[in-house]
Amino acid sequence: MSRARAGARGARARGKGPRGPARDPRLPCGGSSRRRFRRVLSLGLPTVWGAVAITFKLACPLAQQDGMGARIVSSAVFFVVGTGLVVHVHRTLLRELRQVREVAGAAQNVLLRPLPPRVEGLALAAGRVSASRGACVGGDLYEVAATDHGVRVVMGDVRGHGLGAIGTVAAVLGSFREAAHDEPELPTVMRRLERALGRHLRERSYAEQPVSGRAAQDGALAEEFVTVLLLEIGEDGELLAINCGHPWPYLLTRQARPLADAEPLPPLGLFPLPGELPVVHCGRLLSGESLVLHTDGMEDARDAAGAFFPLQAALTEAARARPATPQDLIDAVYAEFLRHAGQLPSDDAALLVLRNDREQAPTRQQEPERPITRTMS
Repeated sequence: MSRARAGARGARARGKGPRGPARDPRLPCGGSSRRRFRRVLSLGLPTVWGAVAITFKLACPLAQQDGMGARIVSSAVFFVVGTGLVVHVHRTLLRELRQVREVAGAAQNVLLRPLPPRVEGLALAAGRVSASRGACVGGDLYEVAATDHGVRVVMGDVRGHGLGAIGTVAAVLGSFREAAHDEPELPTVMRRLERALGRHLRERSYAEQPVSGRAAQDGALAEEFVTVLLLEIGEDGELLAINCGHPWPYLLTRQARPLADAEPLPPLGLFPLPGELPVVHCGRLLSGESLVLHTDGMEDARDAAGAFFPLQAALTEAARARPATPQDLIDAVYAEFLRHAGQLPSDDAALLVLRNDREQAPTRQQEPERPITRTMS
């Protein structure tokens, strides 16, 4: 055998020759064959059950009799056939439901991906409850990014809830994940988010007005907006924020208190942002302290008597229990939240906790609290 033929045969054996790579059984070809077999099976079994029932009715002598015993036997046969059909359809629907949930879960995790447990010395944890049954993602959004400009955080809430808000969430989050690294200042990050939201709403409007080819100037899309809170945490724990209509976070020391009391800007989408965006200096996040970001669904949840959920009191109580991790804090607060609401909430509710575990960070005893001031960028 010549060296060329030997080399060609070796290449084919390694999957690199003219015949192409060896087929992996997990590739779509094998998967489509299995799906085709399942489809034939799902159609064939009901046909078999129906053929059994018809054959019994037409060919069995007992089915032609009018006696009570014959009627009982016929009823039993059709009961078994009907039960078999119901069980088969039930199993088929459950299998399809599991597949849909797996696909939806994968898509949701890509959109609102799980946060790492630590970022630049900050311990993280997040939780969410969707107002749509069976969904994990709705109108709430959050992300944490370690950048050259500090750790940047976004928390937002799209008008409405459930699966209909996912497109807007994707537009805002996608823009933040790029702008947080590209832009050196928070105001320019917020403007990038505003432009991304505007493009998304225009594209949706064009898609919903295919005849005129023009974006709708009124209607539901014209009233859609997003509340957005941008935070930047410096190496020394310094906190900078821009708030467009979002609830202020809570700072956990010995108790929970609002991080700032400055008046927020209007939400994105209602009005254009002003020429100069105010950056709020919120002091420092010191060693051992936690910052709790939330959406308004947490504080708007009502109990049977119509009372709102006391989030600040629940956070204070959870902080006094000295939870070991931010996830423990979230678990404790959500347990109280669901006990208070008693059922699926009417709005999406999200929590994001960041705890400063940096060893070199000052403590609250080492540095007095600075007053909250407001400056213009």
